[in-house]
Amino acid sequence: MPTFVRTDKCDGCKGADKTACMYICPHDLMKLDMDGSETGHPMKSFNQEPEQCWECYSCVKICPQQAIEARHYADVVPLGGSVQPIRGTDSIIWSIKFRNGTQKRFKFPIRTTPEGSIDPYGGKPEADMAKIKDVGFFVQHNGYRAGDPSELIRK
Repeated sequence: MPTFVRTDKCDGCKGADKTACMYICPHDLMKLDMDGSETGHPMKSFNQEPEQCWECYSCVKICPQQAIEARHYADVVPLGGSVQPIRGTDSIIWSIKFRNGTQKRFKFPIRTTPEGSIDPYGGKPEADMAKIKDVGFFVQHNGYRAGDPSELIRK
């Protein structure tokens, strides 16, 4: 389900050029309504295309004011319940509140790798664009092999 911003909690990241949710959204959905002309709430963020939301929870987790929530699926959080992450420096706690008032919390470690320090292509060979359409180009060097029908499990 898509995310939504609780305008009573959002402070627009204190008037910065780019809010935390705008920075982190992989689909560029979050937007800051500077003058209130789009939502009626000046200096508040909002999800400009809720139907396009990937439900990655990145904005929910990064919001310093805990102003962003998601409409959860009923099999995860029953109607009337809520899920809220609380970020620390080394962990994230997911706080689940059920509609009967019961709360459960789950703590998980977070990655502490410095931003920009990961080399996703480290140790991999440079792509040979001349071979891009060759059969097996994507699988021959990665340890994969062609399937063998005799290895299929049959009942």
